[in-house]
Amino acid sequence: MPTIKRYGDTALPALVLLHGFLGSKEDWQASLPVLSQYFHCICIDLPGHGENEQLLPTPGFEALANTITEKVINLGYPQFHLLGYSLGGRVALHIAKYHPQALLSLMLEAAHLGLCSTRDKQARLKHDQKWADKLNNMPISVFLSEWYKQPVFADLETNTREELISIRSKNNPQALLHCFQSTSLGLQDNGQKVLKQLHCPTYLLVGEQDNKFSKLAEKWQQKIDLSVIAIPNCGHNTHKAQPQMFAARIIQLLYP
Repeated sequence: MPTIKRYGDTALPALVLLHGFLGSKEDWQASLPVLSQYFHCICIDLPGHGENEQLLPTPGFEALANTITEKVINLGYPQFHLLGYSLGGRVALHIAKYHPQALLSLMLEAAHLGLCSTRDKQARLKHDQKWADKLNNMPISVFLSEWYKQPVFADLETNTREELISIRSKNNPQALLHCFQSTSLGLQDNGQKVLKQLHCPTYLLVGEQDNKFSKLAEKWQQKIDLSVIAIPNCGHNTHKAQPQMFAARIIQLLYP
């Protein structure tokens, strides 16, 4: 089964879209009717998600960055715009690190730039191990119910949360577990350093109601030159909450 789906005229500039943890290449569907008028959209399943059964080493960021970049270049796009949500954004940061010459722009949607201290990284690894144990031992639907109770998803309405749990329950728990452990925030490189050295336009998109990432964005802006774009009336997952507005904002940024 294909791990990539493509939309829009192949002669248009390429836009690679990377979903978040528990998602799939289908997550961008609501934004694609607009985006595909301006870009050749390349939606990719991350390992352990959708149709992608690739197993990563631990840590897996460099291998994944290389695989994705190679796939896109083999499709005929040596340079491309890159958009990543949450985990997909953290993967995108590593593509920016290892293949900066390939990027026309980098857009990070509610994505963490990485932890700086060894202490913070070790604490995160312990935190993620608790979630890994739950994923390994709980029925997937029970794990998902626990996952979406986290504060970062507080804006989700009950029916939206139930819909997500239903869709995500189709994933393979062991494949998700492998990806989760190999892409822990505790294993991630320092994205602030990457952005300081990157020469293409870079944007961080954050939902106005996403308190955690709004505060993180303010903190990061004090250290690096970072363009933060606030998307109104949504929380952590802006492309799901406001797909048309989200798509229009991207077009405004890249076609000023």
